[in-house]
Amino acid sequence: MEPQNVEPAEQVRAWLADRIRGRVVGEQADERTAALFDAPGERWFEPGAPIRRVHLDASMFIGGIRALLLQSLHPLAMTGVAQHSDYRNDPWGRLQRTADFLATTTFGPADIAERSIDAVRAIHDRVTGVTADGTEYRANDPHLLSWVHVAEVDSFLRAFDRYGSDKLTDEERNRYVEESGSIARRLGANEVPSSVREVEELLETFRPELAATSDARDAAKYLLIEPPLPLSSRPAYGVLAAAGASLLPLWARRELRIPWLPVSEAFAIRPAAELVTRTIRWALQPTQPSAE
Repeated sequence: MEPQNVEPAEQVRAWLADRIRGRVVGEQADERTAALFDAPGERWFEPGAPIRRVHLDASMFIGGIRALLLQSLHPLAMTGVAQHSDYRNDPWGRLQRTADFLATTTFGPADIAERSIDAVRAIHDRVTGVTADGTEYRANDPHLLSWVHVAEVDSFLRAFDRYGSDKLTDEERNRYVEESGSIARRLGANEVPSSVREVEELLETFRPELAATSDARDAAKYLLIEPPLPLSSRPAYGVLAAAGASLLPLWARRELRIPWLPVSEAFAIRPAAELVTRTIRWALQPTQPSAE
C-alpha cells in the first residue's frame, strides 16, 4: 500500500524520476539498473573515475544532443544513420540502446561490457551501403568509428564543463579522454585521442571531410524543432536542445543553419539549461546510482 503522508515535493520528484528513467532506460528500469550497478564482478573503471562522473551527470542530456548534431556532419556517418536507423519512428528505442551501451561499458561488470561491445560490432557489420555520389561506407570502418568517438568525447566533456555538477581538473579531463578511448579501441576505432589537446587536433583533421547534407539538416530539424514529445515535455527538452546546439562550434552551426544568438544564449538559454539539469539531478537523486 502506498504511504499516505508522502510530501507533495516527493510525489513530484518520484513522478518526474519515473518519466525520465522511463524515457532513457525504458521498461523495467529498476531491474536493468540493478543488473549493471549491483552485479558482482570487476569493472573497467574504478569508483570515482572521471568517465563515471561525466556519464552519470545530467549534463549528458545536453552533450548527447550536441554529439548527434556534430556527428551528422560526416556525410558517410549520416548516410548510414539515414539508411539504416529507424530514429524517426523509434527515437526512444535508439536513445535507450545508446544509453544502455554507455551505462554498460562505464558501470557494468567487465564480462557484460565485453558482450555489449561484441553486440554493437555485430550490428555494425550489417550497416553498409553507398551514398548518393556512389561512395561506399561501412559502420565498422575504423576511421568512421574514430569520428563518432571524437564527436562524442568532445560533446560530453564540453557539456560537463559547462553544466556538470562539479568540475574536472585538467588532469581529470585528460583521464576522461583516455578512459573513453579505451572503449573506442575495443569497438575498432583506429584514431583515438588520449588527451584534450589530441581531441582538438583530431577534430581539426576531420574538418575537410565534414559538410551538412540534406539528411544532416533534416536530422537537426528533427532534433531541435520537431522532437517526438508530448507538448508538456517540449519546453524542458527545447532548453536542453538549445543548450546542446549552443555548444557547437560556429562552423558547425553554419553548416546546419543553426543561428548564432550570443546574447540569448548567455542570458536565457544557459540559465534555463542550468535550471533544467539541476531539476533532473534533484528528481533522480534518491534512486540514481553513485559514481563512487
